Amino acid sequence: MISRGHSFVLQGIDAIACEIEADLSTVGLPKVTIVGLPDAAVKESVERVRTAILNSGFRYPNLRLTINLAPADVKKEGPVYDLPIAIALLSADSTIEPVRTLDGETRPSLDDYLIAGELALDGRVRTIRGAISLATLARKIGARGVIVPEDNAAEAAAVDGIDVIGVTSLGQVVAFLNGQVELAPHQTVDADRLIAEATPDVDFGDIRGQEAAKRAVTIAAAGGHNILMLGPAGTGKTMMAKALPGVLPPLSREEALEVTRIYSSVGQVAKGQSLILTRPVRTPHHTASSPAIIGGGTIPRPGDVSLAHRGVLFLDEMPEFSRDVLETLRQPLEDGNVTIARAHGSLKFPARFMLVAALNPTPKGDMATDEVSQRAMDRYLAKLSGPLIDRIDIHIEVPAVPYRQLTGTQRGTDTLAIRGRVLAAREVQHRRQGVKINAELSGKQLDKYAALDETSKVVLGQAMTELKLSARAYDKVRRVARTIADLEGVEHVQSQHVLEAVQYRLLDRRL
Repeated sequence: MISRGHSFVLQGIDAIACEIEADLSTVGLPKVTIVGLPDAAVKESVERVRTAILNSGFRYPNLRLTINLAPADVKKEGPVYDLPIAIALLSADSTIEPVRTLDGETRPSLDDYLIAGELALDGRVRTIRGAISLATLARKIGARGVIVPEDNAAEAAAVDGIDVIGVTSLGQVVAFLNGQVELAPHQTVDADRLIAEATPDVDFGDIRGQEAAKRAVTIAAAGGHNILMLGPAGTGKTMMAKALPGVLPPLSREEALEVTRIYSSVGQVAKGQSLILTRPVRTPHHTASSPAIIGGGTIPRPGDVSLAHRGVLFLDEMPEFSRDVLETLRQPLEDGNVTIARAHGSLKFPARFMLVAALNPTPKGDMATDEVSQRAMDRYLAKLSGPLIDRIDIHIEVPAVPYRQLTGTQRGTDTLAIRGRVLAAREVQHRRQGVKINAELSGKQLDKYAALDETSKVVLGQAMTELKLSARAYDKVRRVARTIADLEGVEHVQSQHVLEAVQYRLLDRRL
């Protein structure tokens, strides 16, 4: 007898439908065969499924069993297929009875739901990766809903329009499909309310002094610009990077779903959590490999640049990172995505983030004070390539904080004040150019939205000549000047905006 169930294959952060077929045959010796490009974890599911079925009090068919995972040309990985395989076997063995109408109502059918879950040996259902992608797939193909582990139910319920059935054991699923128990769908998540209630972890008011640096960070946040902070150790560079998400506009529902899909694909959504509510901040260590930061693996998975999508990627001590790792950042900084190519195909991961880089002037962490330390500083900064620095819009110097400011009681500009300015500037951009923020404007769009008057052209021309700026840096200056004008509520870019934007090309004067 053949039965069919439905599950999913996680490819990157996207889910594709997977049909689970189970055939029980009395011809031949008892044996279990799984086909359909299963990996080692899927092949091992045979013993987990058998033991879970027996320990749940059901009969395990001692027949020749063939389990097919379709489509057969797509690699299947992980223990996510334990539960659907068990359900397919029990359906083929008639432990799960065929659907029939009772009192005018039809009980749940295997065709109504996509099922996923790892089984413990006693029949408990454990968490999986990609539950929100599974729910998105179910809505896309018009399924009634999904059956997932209870700990993943809140995450899957962030996708509206489907029933999310959270389960704790194999026996509970069988009883539900047999119409013996009713399981209410998980309550739909009010994503907008949860996002609105999220609060930042670090406040700019806790950072003593550094008003000039806060001004630069405000500009970066208002236009979505990448920023590099150069200064000695202990000047607040890391704190400003961590406080930055608190001044950015809150995630929209669609952005929160997108970010959660990425985190769910690598199993980094906490049990019982529905959505990633705040903009993520990723801080990889300088010893991290290129696949860890960019993404990769035999079956490609997202790296830190994708986990920072719609948030902040903070590279502390940037020159300490491998040159190869830093150069791989070029594509995501330009395109907002990462393409990982493998023999069986390629996957594209979203990577639209703000890069925040911090570095000390020298390996010792202090500023150059004489000719010897100046040469050491030049050698240290030479680890950064010109094309990479070109892709960073704002370069600022973060000096040491005077003792009087460190011990004072005045808080300075705080997150609430900066956030108000940033949101006002973003609203101006939205009215003028739609969904694109200033950092994403093309050269042609800059000609339209950031047109320069004659005085501004002269100022920028002199800067291009004296600093030997590249064509890419020319557009960066115009983007930053447009953002400065937006913060001031000025319709047209003026010479003072261009002058300030040029001042933020610090490393162009050093490299």
